[in-house]
Amino acid sequence: MKILSRLLSALVASSLLLASAGAWSNTLETIRQRQKILVGVDISAPPYGMLDEQARQTGSDVEAARLLAKDLGVALEIVPVNGPNRVPYLLSRKVDVVLASFSITEERKKVVAYSEPYGVVPVLVAGPASVSVACFADLRGKTIAVTRGTTSDQELSRGLKDVPGARIVRYEDDATTNTAVATGQQDFLVGAPSVLLAIRQANPARDIVPKFTATAYPYAVGLRKNEPELKAWLDDWVAANLKNGAFNEIYQRYFGMPLPADMQR
Repeated sequence: MKILSRLLSALVASSLLLASAGAWSNTLETIRQRQKILVGVDISAPPYGMLDEQARQTGSDVEAARLLAKDLGVALEIVPVNGPNRVPYLLSRKVDVVLASFSITEERKKVVAYSEPYGVVPVLVAGPASVSVACFADLRGKTIAVTRGTTSDQELSRGLKDVPGARIVRYEDDATTNTAVATGQQDFLVGAPSVLLAIRQANPARDIVPKFTATAYPYAVGLRKNEPELKAWLDDWVAANLKNGAFNEIYQRYFGMPLPADMQR
């Protein structure tokens, strides 16, 4: 009898677990019933997420999250996340979706799903406003700062492979790279738009501006796998707001440049 009782208890527990999973399987319906969406945003990653002078949340991903909640017709709750915990927060259901400069990678695709991309993380080549630079060949004879081991470093190394006289100065972290350019040790750098923002904040007199985009990594809304209703809704939402220019307006406001032409449908 004890064995039978244990088997029945296990079956009941399994049934309850399956029922619970079934109830959660349609996150889109859960959001609508709750009348609130929980969005993971990295508030420590300007210009995607940050605090303004009044300690209010702002940034391109914050704006996108607000647009998402508005178009869904629900309230928004931003859940602060960071790079390492974005995926765990999503998988443990602490958030419904992630909008946190969430680049699309093959490794992440193994555990999470993505909407269609709504922005890109560009790798910028930047320098003084007074100097004309339109491609890597124009960096001949120049010294360029970059953070060691980053995708920017990889792109710069590839780009300067056949450019004589160009010299790469590698720093160990973004903060050191930013300081080097902000203090005039180098006039050119390769990095993400957030690097330019940091340089302007450190030394507004340094007129360092984007010259061209070496490459760009698309980012999208992260969601759990096996959520076809939510993914379909998000894909339609991204397409609509790319078409009407809403995402381009947000991107241009925070990055100082438009989205790539092939994203502006």
